Amino acid sequence: MRALSIIFGLIVLLSAVSGTSYMQPIVHADKDIPSYAKWGRLAMKETQSKYPDADIIDYLHRGREDKNETSVEKFKLWLQEDDREFGVFIDIEFNAKTENVVDITFRETSQ
Repeated sequence: MRALSIIFGLIVLLSAVSGTSYMQPIVHADKDIPSYAKWGRLAMKETQSKYPDADIIDYLHRGREDKNETSVEKFKLWLQEDDREFGVFIDIEFNAKTENVVDITFRETSQ
């Protein structure tokens, strides 16, 4: 019981010194999540659906292209299926206001 009191006291002391409370939840954690994360998850999901026997071994966000009414998030995934490795470019076009998906295109590459 004494050890628990000492540990709690150290936590309170560290909180006072650093100005941070270790007992509060972290509310700023989602600041590091990139804006394209939602689309990256969709790209991986759709790629896994299109290539069910392949493993996704690498992931690259290639950027975003803004058009008049829509935007396109661009990705390249590297897949391995049996002894074959290949890349797939995935473009996800969506309505910029509603974020409804307009089109998803796939293009394989050996590079």
